[in-house]
Amino acid sequence: MTLQPSEGPSSVEAPKTKSKAKKSRKRDPDGRMRLAEHLIEFRNRLIISAISIVLGMVGGYLLTDWVMSLMAAPIIEIQTSQGREAGLNFQTITGAFDLRLQIALTLGIILSAPVWLYQVWMFIVPGLKKNERWYAIGFVGTAIPLFLAGVWVAWVLMPRIVEVMLSFVPKEGASIITAVEYYKLIVTLCLAVGIAFVLPVILVLLNFAGVISGSAILKGWRTAVLLVALFAAMATPSVDVMSMFFLMIPMLGLYFLAVGIALINDRRRARKHKRLEAELAATEASTA
Repeated sequence: MTLQPSEGPSSVEAPKTKSKAKKSRKRDPDGRMRLAEHLIEFRNRLIISAISIVLGMVGGYLLTDWVMSLMAAPIIEIQTSQGREAGLNFQTITGAFDLRLQIALTLGIILSAPVWLYQVWMFIVPGLKKNERWYAIGFVGTAIPLFLAGVWVAWVLMPRIVEVMLSFVPKEGASIITAVEYYKLIVTLCLAVGIAFVLPVILVLLNFAGVISGSAILKGWRTAVLLVALFAAMATPSVDVMSMFFLMIPMLGLYFLAVGIALINDRRRARKHKRLEAELAATEASTA
C-alpha cells in the first residue's frame, strides 16, 4: 500500500511561508532598512539634490549681472563720493567667466535649498524617535531664519567694511581689487556671521536634549562675551568700532535669549520631575 503525500494545510501554506521569508529578508524584525537599501536611498536622494542644484545654477547664472552690480556698488560709491580711483580687476582672460560660475553655484545652492533640504530631511527622519523629530523640526525652523538674518547683517556691514579698508589707500593711489578674492571675502563673511547666529540654537538644542543645563550656559557668559568680541573684531575692520558693536549686539542678544530659554526649560523639567516623584510616592503609599 502506497502512502500519498498529504494535501493538508502544511503543504498548501508552504509557498506562502517562502514568500513571507523573502519579504522578511528585506527588513529586519524591527522594520529597519538594510545597509544596501540605505545606500540606494542615499544615492537616489543625492541625485535628486544634484539635479536641483544644477537647475538652480542655470537660474542663478541669469542673475549674475545683478549680483555683480550689487558687489560693485560700494566701490562705485567710493569713486563718486571720495573721488578715488577704484574698480574690480579680472587678472585672467577667463576670470570674469570663472566668477560668474562661482556666483551661479552659490545662487544654485540657495535657490535649490527647499529641494535638497527636503531630501536630507526625508533621509534622516525615519531613523528619529518622536521627540527627536520635534527637536529636529524646532532646530531647522529656527536655524534657517537665524542663518538668513546673519547673512543679512553681514551684507549690511560689507559696504562699511569696504569703505573703511579702502580709506587707508593714499589719494594718489588706485584701489584695483581682484574680483574673485573680493567675492570670496563677501561669501566668507556672510557664512561666518550666518553660522555665528545659529550657535545659540545649538545651545538650546543641547539643553533640551539634557546635555547641558541653563545655569551652566549662564556661567560661561564671560567667555561668550569674549569670544563674540573676538569674532566681531576679526569679521570687521579693527578701526571701525561701530560695525564691531553692530555685529556684537545681536549675537549677544541671541546668546542671552538662549540662556533664558534654557533656564525656563530647566524649571519646567524640575517641576515635572517633582510631580512624578509625588505621584510615585502617592502610589506607593496607597499600595502599602
